[in-house]
Amino acid sequence: MEEIKSFYKNLKEEIAKYVIGRDKEIKYITIALLSEGHVLLEGVPGIAKTLLAKVFAQILDLKFKRIQFTPDLLPSDIIGSYVFDMKSQEFIFYEGPIFTNILLADEINRAPPKTQSALLEAMQERQITVGGITRQLDKPFLVIATQNPLELEGTYPLPEAQLDRFMFRMLLNYPSFEEEMEVIRKYGKNLEINTNSIIDKNSILRFIKDVEKIHVNQDIEKYVIDIVNRTRSDKRLTLGASTRAAVLLIRASKALAAIEGRDYVIPDDIKELLFPILNHRLILSLEYRSLRNPRQITDLYSDLKTIIDDCMKSIQAPR
Repeated sequence: MEEIKSFYKNLKEEIAKYVIGRDKEIKYITIALLSEGHVLLEGVPGIAKTLLAKVFAQILDLKFKRIQFTPDLLPSDIIGSYVFDMKSQEFIFYEGPIFTNILLADEINRAPPKTQSALLEAMQERQITVGGITRQLDKPFLVIATQNPLELEGTYPLPEAQLDRFMFRMLLNYPSFEEEMEVIRKYGKNLEINTNSIIDKNSILRFIKDVEKIHVNQDIEKYVIDIVNRTRSDKRLTLGASTRAAVLLIRASKALAAIEGRDYVIPDDIKELLFPILNHRLILSLEYRSLRNPRQITDLYSDLKTIIDDCMKSIQAPR
């Protein structure tokens, strides 16, 4: 675990050379990578979502591809398609950009549901099926999707099935005054991004296997199930957390323990990860929304944070 802790420390330091003030996002993306999850980043344009994903991939020496989601994007533009080759007189499959290690799905909610669904099989099973033939994706495979939470014109909200496949949803706020000053000084001139790889793919795959072996006490597992069940009975919610949420909580808590140098999970790991893992899986009831009438996305996040905290506090944490 000390090796994984050292890797995370070096990763943060290297990313900080190019991305200012995104420690929390770096932490959760690293957790998603080590626990084979995916990340949804919400934020207005121009706050380094794309830069963060690109630098993250380069430092890890992984293949990186970006898809700009648009209303006319087709599923075949993502997963690939068969093309007839005149020379060989047969159909040849040409791989789409999904055949990579880190995929940036930029403005994912701008594509129609049919195109969004092209990611479902890949995100859950690390494979795609075209023409009745299943092809395995390279490991590790991490989807980092972005969307603007305030823009509704010309967008298609992600369905619950799609949202549930993301391990984390994070709202990226504007940087602080000091951070923004540093960004202006750094990027106010032509700055070439020449990152240094700190690890290879085989080491990352080994870390992923090591994370799977981290011990989770039975009391911790019961604690997770109790919290998840509590969200399902809360009258302020129409939809509580899914079983996948409980599974991802355990997997993510293992990765969190690893980057902190532990080979066991503690209740504080669960508490820290509850909100980023549950917030996009819960749906507020119509009655509660009519009383609160949230005017912006930050109000909605605040309400969800309150409910998740209440559910957590109603369950006694194991010692």
